[in-house]
Amino acid sequence: MLIKRRRGWELREQDATPEAVYLDRRSLLQAAGFGLMASALPAGAAMAQAGGAAGPYPARQNMRYRLDRPLTPERDATSYNNFYEFGSHKGIAGAAQALKTEPWTIEFTGMVEKPMKVDFDELAKRMPFEERLYRFRCVEAWAMAVPWTGFPMKSLVDFAKPLSSAKYVVFQTFMDPKIAPGQRQSWYPWPYTDGLTIAEATNELAFMATGIYGKPMPKQNGAPIRFITPWKYGFKQVKSIVRVEFTDKRPVGYWEKLQSSEYGFWANVNPKVSHPRWSQATERMLGTDERVPTLLYNGYEEFVADLYKGMEKERLFA
Repeated sequence: MLIKRRRGWELREQDATPEAVYLDRRSLLQAAGFGLMASALPAGAAMAQAGGAAGPYPARQNMRYRLDRPLTPERDATSYNNFYEFGSHKGIAGAAQALKTEPWTIEFTGMVEKPMKVDFDELAKRMPFEERLYRFRCVEAWAMAVPWTGFPMKSLVDFAKPLSSAKYVVFQTFMDPKIAPGQRQSWYPWPYTDGLTIAEATNELAFMATGIYGKPMPKQNGAPIRFITPWKYGFKQVKSIVRVEFTDKRPVGYWEKLQSSEYGFWANVNPKVSHPRWSQATERMLGTDERVPTLLYNGYEEFVADLYKGMEKERLFA
């Protein structure tokens, strides 16, 4: 008898996304005259079909990236958020609606062939959109399972054309204290920045997300564009990006500047390495409050472990 063993991050195909969610969502879209047809179109054409949002929604799901758990209910993933620009508590969804996302420009600077500013909608037209189901793990030990829409971060790096001497990519969020009350708190190192090595940024898992649950990204989740590296703690993953810089110097991110004894550059998930103030051995799932074991690299070891070989002296898991 042939027995197929699923990898640690895989779920049975019929369980990857709740059937009712997809059937209901896609039937509504088809009734409106797009839907599956839109996901087969180039990004720009699908964007027009979907009413002008930057990207096709819903996008075709990439079945290489599946889950070992049910999706988190949308209402939980979009109402329990960290976005310190709008407050240090989790109920910032209402305050985040003050963020103005149109027009939105992204600046590419540093060690690139040609520095440039690009309109987000124009950038989106050039990118290969898809949907991926990923785990998400906060350093505070809560977790969720989310269907992100977007494109590989490698596509963004290729678009920027960094010089061969560039070793890191740094992402920066918006800065506007008039609409973001948290940015009026001068003891925080605004604007929010963090970065990755070029090798991490071009790993197949690294993803630029513009949507969630088959819809454009809500403001509280980081509209119009944020990055997702599912093997790292969530504080690494910058929201509402306005600047992408390439450099040969390792960046010091927002939380590392604030408290370097607790937060480091690498921030890879490891259940055996505790935060100084709490254990990381388990995580609490949004929507159910169930406690489940934390997985090394958040369950993505086979994709990313090779990035860190020979780096035993580094604080990889902080």
